[in-house]
Amino acid sequence: QEVKRKIHILHVSSSREMQFLSDYKNFTTLELTPQHLTLTSPQCYKKLGSLAQMNPPIRSIYHKRALWKALDSGMVDVIGSDHAPHTLKEKKGNYPFTPSGMPGVQTMLPVMLDHLSKERIKLSKIVELLSTGPSKIYKMFKRGKIKKDYIASLTIVDLNLKKKFNKKDIKSLCGWSPFENNVIKGWPVITIINGSVAMKYGQLVRRPKVQEIKYSK
Repeated sequence: QEVKRKIHILHVSSSREMQFLSDYKNFTTLELTPQHLTLTSPQCYKKLGSLAQMNPPIRSIYHKRALWKALDSGMVDVIGSDHAPHTLKEKKGNYPFTPSGMPGVQTMLPVMLDHLSKERIKLSKIVELLSTGPSKIYKMFKRGKIKKDYIASLTIVDLNLKKKFNKKDIKSLCGWSPFENNVIKGWPVITIINGSVAMKYGQLVRRPKVQEIKYSK
């Protein structure tokens, strides 16, 4: 407030944070992760053990409900993957010597689409949080919308595709996911990056065409 600058806060995970930040939305933007919106403690630690270790930690159902309430109210601007691809060998040690974080890039959109299938969130809200929101915050030039003269970076999804996320489906070199063996409804089927098809029906078809991201003033 003193320096009159905006701030973007990552990985908000608790009710108390949301209560505090609600008074400062005039210059603050917020990010949540699918992990904090989906997993809860202590169940995740019983199921995943040290694989569930991340910072900030996965919290109780009380805090998860507070995050969803904030998202529904319009407080939340972005969903981020918080991708941290530590290997199983690295994660299988004993706390506190195990690294924090989970892989999340590949599952970010499917997990949010699964929440859509459960009528927890609207599709327009997912688009806002994963595309238009980040583009607006970082002032990306001609990105974040499907619009004439905009950069053609977009994802085509099948909202009715329902399948179990198996180990063989994991593309990250770390080879595991906290959502492994989960049945998820709603999957990306085609990814277009800078006008070039990069993924089709779960298979990478070519290296994306590199293009500098320009920023508007």
